[in-house]
This record gives sequence, C-alpha cells and structure tokens, in this order.
Amino acid sequence: MRTTLRRTAVATAGALVVIAAIGVAVPLLRSRPPAADPPAPAVKTTTVRKADLANTRSLAAELGFGAPRPVKGTGTGTVTKLPAVGDVAERGEVLFRVDDQPVTVFFGATPFFRRLEAPGTKGSDVAVLMDNLAALGHQVGLRPDDDTKAEFTPKVVAALKRWQQAVGVEQTGALDPGRVLVLDGPARVASVKAQLGATPTEELFEVTPTTRLVTARVPAPDAGGVTAAAPVLVVLPDGRETPGKIASTAPLAPPPDGGQDPRVEVVVTLDRPDDVTGLATAPVQVKITTESRTGVLTVPLEALIALKEGGYALQLPDGGLKAVKTGLYSLNRVEVSGDGIVDGLQVVTAQ
Repeated sequence: MRTTLRRTAVATAGALVVIAAIGVAVPLLRSRPPAADPPAPAVKTTTVRKADLANTRSLAAELGFGAPRPVKGTGTGTVTKLPAVGDVAERGEVLFRVDDQPVTVFFGATPFFRRLEAPGTKGSDVAVLMDNLAALGHQVGLRPDDDTKAEFTPKVVAALKRWQQAVGVEQTGALDPGRVLVLDGPARVASVKAQLGATPTEELFEVTPTTRLVTARVPAPDAGGVTAAAPVLVVLPDGRETPGKIASTAPLAPPPDGGQDPRVEVVVTLDRPDDVTGLATAPVQVKITTESRTGVLTVPLEALIALKEGGYALQLPDGGLKAVKTGLYSLNRVEVSGDGIVDGLQVVTAQ
C-alpha cells in the first residue's frame, strides 16, 4: 500500500515538472519578434550633366600631293633634258630643256601664245611677263589693273633683256612661247611621261601641288553634309590625329564604262603640315563632324523611359516621372530638355 502511494506521488511530481517546463517554454517562444522583410534593392541613379555632343563619320582617304595633271610644252624643237620625279617647279627656275636651251617656269593664268617682240603689244600674256619679271627683281614700270591693257613697253623690253642675261640666253628683248612654261604656282613633278628626243608639244610630265593633301573619293550619296571650309581630323597610320579643313568638293567624271556610281572628290588641307613630315603617301581616315551641340543637358541613353502615349521621360528617385524632349544622340548619351530638367538633377538609370 505504501509502495503504491509512493509511486503515485513520484508520477505526479514528474508530470508537474513537465507541465512547468512547457509553461516556461511557451512564453519564451511568444517573446521572439517577427522576421523582418528583406531590404529593397538600391536604385541606380545618374546625373543630368551639361556637355558637348558631336556625331562624326569617317571617310577612307589617301595622303599625297593631290591629283596629278599633265603638262605639255609649246613651240618646236627636241626635248634634250627632262625633270626628275620629285623636282619642284619654282618661279624663274629651269624645269627642262629644248634644243639644249632652258625652259624657265613663270607663274600666271595665261600661257604665252605668241612671240612678244613689238613694242606696244598689249594683252594678258604681257601682264604675265611683267608680273614675273617684277617678281624676279627686274623693273618693268607700272602696269594697269586690267590685264588686257598691259603693254610691252621699251621698259619691259629692257627688263626682259636683263632677265635673259641672268639665265644665260641670247639677249634679244623678244620672248618665244616655247622658252617659258607658265604654271599656276609652285608644282612638284609627280611622273615623267616623255623620253628624251620627244617634241615639246607632247605630254612631258605630270605635276601636283607641292604641299601634301588628303584626298577622298566617295559615292555621291555619302558626301551629304560635307562642305568646304569645314574642320576635320585626319587620322594618320600610326593613330595620331592632325587637324585640317575641307578645301574643296567636286563631282568626278564617271568612268567611260559607266560601271561605277557617281563619286565626289573631297580634298583636305592640313593645318599642321609638319605632322606628316616623312610621309609621302599613306592611307588615312578623315573624321568629319556632321552634327554638334555645345553646352546642352545630357543623360545616358539608359536613363530614358519610353512612355505609352509616346515620347520619353526621366524617372526621379522617388518614382516620379518628368517628360523630356530629346535632341542629338551621340554615342551613349542624348540631349534632353523639359520643364524642371536642370544640370545636376538625379534620375534613375537602368545601368
């Protein structure tokens, strides 16, 4: 009997301990705070900035001395000496010889087309003679502004004799057309076409300008927006860039077979010719600015949001939208404007 009562008491005490333990555990579980929501991802933003935008295009071109043009002499006789490729024709210098007599270079717009010997003769060829004799240091007197009224006076005859003495030819006081080659300015001999023994009226050689030029020949549709005097950058073979200007644009004559689309020749002069010292000819690229904007508000393209109703907007960090008008696109940036769009404004970007 006592044994039974003791077992009952032990069992009851054990049950009370378990109940007490459960009673303690339940308040502890209820006291833990609820789990927090995960943090929202950070919004990426960018800044509206003032910047200069420009779009450029590149044309394949060639650095050289420009397109060569043929040169023929005048008069009769036999060519006894020819220039070498690379020789430069300067005023007053001998470029070739006919019948072992020097043919000297003068500059002007009118070739000598007749023998000048009779005092009182007037014309544009007389004006060329007077200009060149004066440039070479011989006094010719005053000449009228109208080239056609320039007169072969005794003073011009005397100056002509002094020049003939200086170049070592007979001092006749008369000028034969075949003794002088009239060019429009200094020229470089690009190639020699004739051989010794040829007649002066044959194509003797080709000349180019003496300064290096950049020439591009592009299809006519690609020449849109290419205008004379526009600034360009010329990219040299080693990657250096040197500034230049478009000197001229001119349509090229179509080839005889007609198998090529119309093309335009674009000629560029260099602002710093020394940058190409040592380069005779070389392939280059011409970078032309086709559109530009200075000091405009810009954002990365990724900041634009296309609106359902059309147009674009920028999103503010608080979620608000500001409609914008877009302008020039250049690389990864775009010109924007609109109400409240100012330099320094923070906006949301996708990247």
